Amino acid sequence: MANQGFTSCQLLTHLFSSLEDMNDEARKRFSLYLTDKTLEDFPPIPKARLESHKVTNIVEQMRDMYGIVDSLNITLFILKLMNYNDLARRLDQKIKETHLGGKEPESRILQNTIQSNKDVMMRKFEHISEVTMKGGTQIHLDSIYTELHITEGESEGVNEEHEIWQIENTDRRRRHDRKIKCNDIFKPLPGQRKTIRLVMTKGVAGIGKTVSVQKFVLDWAEGEANQDKDFMFVLPFRELNLIKDDRYSFHTLLIYCYPELQHLQAPEIQDVMYKKSRIVIILDGLDESRLLLHLPSKEKLCDALQESRVEILLSNLIQGNLLPSAFIWITTRPAAAKQVPEDYISQRTEIRGFTDKQKEEYFKKRIREDQAENIISHIKTSRSLYIMCHIPVFCSILVTVLEGMLVHDDLEEKPKTLTEVFIYFLLIQSKNKEKKYEGRNEVDREKVLESNKAILMKLAKLAFEELQEGKILFTEKDLQHSGIDVTDAAVHSGMCTEIFKEDAKFFKAKLYCFVHLSVQEFLAALYVFYCYVSRNMKALKCFISRTWRVSLANLLKAAVDQSVKSQNGHLDLFLRFLLGISLESNQSLLQGLLPKTKGRSKSLQKTSRHIKKTISNNEKDEPSKIFVLRVFKIKTTKNRISTERAMNLLLCLLEMKDASLHNEIDSYVKSGDKLSPAHCSALAYMILVSENVLDEFDMKKYNTDDEGREILIIAVRNSRKARLHGCKFTEESYKAIMSSLQLPNSHIREMDLSYSDLKDPEELMLCSALLCPSSRLENLSLKQCFLHHCDVLASVLSSGSSNLRHLDLSENDLLDSGVEILSTGVRSPHCTLETLGLSGCCISERGCEFLSSALSSNPSYLRELDLSYNHPGEAGVKLLTARLQDPHCKLEKLNVDHDDECWLKSGLQKYACKFTLDPNTANRKLLLSEGNRKVTCVVEKQPYPDHPERFKSWLQVLCREDVSGRCYWEVERSGQMVYIGVTYKGISRRGFSSDNYIGGNNKSWVLIYDNNSYSVRHNSISTAIPAPPSSYNRVGVYLDWSAGTLTFYSISSDKLTHLHTFHSTFTEPLYPGFGVLSYKSSLTLCEI
Repeated sequence: MANQGFTSCQLLTHLFSSLEDMNDEARKRFSLYLTDKTLEDFPPIPKARLESHKVTNIVEQMRDMYGIVDSLNITLFILKLMNYNDLARRLDQKIKETHLGGKEPESRILQNTIQSNKDVMMRKFEHISEVTMKGGTQIHLDSIYTELHITEGESEGVNEEHEIWQIENTDRRRRHDRKIKCNDIFKPLPGQRKTIRLVMTKGVAGIGKTVSVQKFVLDWAEGEANQDKDFMFVLPFRELNLIKDDRYSFHTLLIYCYPELQHLQAPEIQDVMYKKSRIVIILDGLDESRLLLHLPSKEKLCDALQESRVEILLSNLIQGNLLPSAFIWITTRPAAAKQVPEDYISQRTEIRGFTDKQKEEYFKKRIREDQAENIISHIKTSRSLYIMCHIPVFCSILVTVLEGMLVHDDLEEKPKTLTEVFIYFLLIQSKNKEKKYEGRNEVDREKVLESNKAILMKLAKLAFEELQEGKILFTEKDLQHSGIDVTDAAVHSGMCTEIFKEDAKFFKAKLYCFVHLSVQEFLAALYVFYCYVSRNMKALKCFISRTWRVSLANLLKAAVDQSVKSQNGHLDLFLRFLLGISLESNQSLLQGLLPKTKGRSKSLQKTSRHIKKTISNNEKDEPSKIFVLRVFKIKTTKNRISTERAMNLLLCLLEMKDASLHNEIDSYVKSGDKLSPAHCSALAYMILVSENVLDEFDMKKYNTDDEGREILIIAVRNSRKARLHGCKFTEESYKAIMSSLQLPNSHIREMDLSYSDLKDPEELMLCSALLCPSSRLENLSLKQCFLHHCDVLASVLSSGSSNLRHLDLSENDLLDSGVEILSTGVRSPHCTLETLGLSGCCISERGCEFLSSALSSNPSYLRELDLSYNHPGEAGVKLLTARLQDPHCKLEKLNVDHDDECWLKSGLQKYACKFTLDPNTANRKLLLSEGNRKVTCVVEKQPYPDHPERFKSWLQVLCREDVSGRCYWEVERSGQMVYIGVTYKGISRRGFSSDNYIGGNNKSWVLIYDNNSYSVRHNSISTAIPAPPSSYNRVGVYLDWSAGTLTFYSISSDKLTHLHTFHSTFTEPLYPGFGVLSYKSSLTLCEI
């Protein structure tokens, strides 16, 4: 505004005036709204500050809390809640007049133009074209719109990961995500003070970017949101492409697009509009742009009336030279987002599509509820389809397909891959055309396709030729060039929808496009394969140079090579469809369009090898490992394909149902290389879409950080055994885990959550999951989970819905009181538990009495009971032995080994052992002191005598005492480059090979501290683990030799924080070992 201070004063006056127009009672109600949480986006004002209902106090408190502009918006909102609509209208009018400079004739013209702009926008955007059983149908947006999941920021590796990896499951997404409502994208987030000028919103194809724009504009035009904005203009890049070589001023460009602005020719009105109005300009579909944006622009343009090429206008608009006070919203697919430098972007957002709940909401809006329930249940049986349904366009097409299959009663043949879905979509649209326009109700798939072959192949030819040129919109002339009559296109309205800009002067003809780009890509792939099997290779000369004696392997190789050369990924889906159509199973679905062909499995095998070779960049050593390394560690260089293309090739292998892919990925994971969150997202996707259920999902196999684990956790739902021990999960992650147990047809039978600090919320979630009728969990391990009471588990055991057969609660300080509660569950006739692990749970004779009584009441199921490392005493053992000998009791195995009163102490300290360092093993640059309990790295060699057990090269030392039971010890560290571990006595003592250092071989396990971070190592494979605060200098080590576990803890104020647990099978006694590699660093065995 020209005079910001003057305007602020005027706005403050309007606020005073509105409140003065209320009576005392109304002001009290108004104040009550301000102190309540009615205002979702603004904090309430404390009641104490609004005890006085005087106008001056209310205005002062609102101004201090919200600022003047937001105070006015809040006032408008509350006035409408109070039904003070006349007062709200008057205030809204005053605000607009203040922004636009008064009540002069020019202002009235501008006000009329604003209303005209709203009316036009409402007409343009109130309907949406939906693909339905009846073809392309116009539906009111509000009747079908489902709120999408939009977040601040973007996924890991925004420009380096293929868009398909930014998949659903929002419950496994980043901890730092903040959800944003579509209408709030220009509002600063809580805690932000900056002005949001330019918003960049990215999202994969079909995720709902354009529909979000449509809803944003419609809500504004209908007066539902963003009423502080005066104008909104949508400029789709796909339409701007048509005038990219013409010259316009920004003003004439808007007039051409929006003729309602033609009255704004007076310079004074234009000055007010472009300098004082609040304008929103939406540039939709940057990824579809064929304009060359130069950022920063070499040609500076500041005047909205100055002419230039369209790309120069847009470059200056984005840069802020042109209309610096305007609000800019750019939408794009991920690959094109990097065209706009970070410096120009105020806020990045990402549309992530539908959550599971939103998918179901969408289905129920689209079709009858009874059909929706049927379709939802069928979609859920195919993980790949259910996951892909997070994309609204795919959701729309899939619903159309399944709705059609319901009508034709062939839902048992439901599609499972992307290609199959689109083939069925093509078939259903063709059947509908037969019925609607020719009065036939043909059900034979082959006959339907054969009768529609001519028009379908013409559309396919058009799709291919336009895709090759990067064109999305085409004219009647383009249709005629492909031999398509306009009425034919109208008949196939499910495939091709007319876009007609009646008043836009720069559109000289009617424009057409396919209902979605993915449909165009599918038809283009169909055309290429049709030309191949028809031997019409000349039509493909722009696609493949050699047109004679071309094998399918040659054709697919050419397609792969062209796809990977694409910078913007415009051939990605096309390639997936082409490879999918190449499968014999899909060709059989297309009989009637395609001639019958011979089996070509060898060609597909060659193509699979070529794809892997392309990803691995022709490297020869260890091809399987190199292939997967390239997938996950690829960097864009002159000689290598981009990550986006490599990721798409992975999806191509999935589309081809290549069974070798998962084996190779598993091989890579076993290599121990670090996985970033982006890599974890890729892995999670592939595990989820696989129709083969994993026998075991072991989180510790994946070398990643906490964020990576949170992303991976969703993959647990496609496994039978979930090994999740020792992971630091957030509450959201636990929700994802427990929801996996409650899925219909849940696969999970075993779950290990040991070494997790389960708090009350997590225990309640676990209880809820286990009580769910869908849960099939039979084996649950909760060792050392800091459980102190058993109410939750007792209720699970006594319920009739639990399937638990095996429960391990070892190393929890349950005490006799906890066992008493647990026994109420065991005694229940509904309890079908077969094994119960209570080793090391501080249980005495009293606890044994409860267990014995429970077994007497319910003797039919429990077969094994482990009470080792407790103190049942003679009486307790006698009670339980009686149950063992009772012919009516099923108990077969009772373990009461290591019965001693010392095990009644709480915590791991009860297993404390004393160790001393062995001078005969110490390297000569290690100084032992404090009675051989401290080791320090020194410069001078120590005068130790020669000994065959001395470490000659590595700065290491072992203890004299070995361990072969349960043992706990603590070590104080000082300095850097130190490590603590255990080893078999047979570790090599000479040389610098991996056989000589602790953790470098299969005989030893170690925790390393270096550069203020922890890692663990075994058999030369290292895994980084999150480091606790550096002040935590003490480490606890717990070895349970017979159970095969070695656990490390960080200790602070006697609180143990789990770092890592090794799982192995120990075959001989272990010796504590230490390494100190940095001068003056030391390790000290602590007294416990």
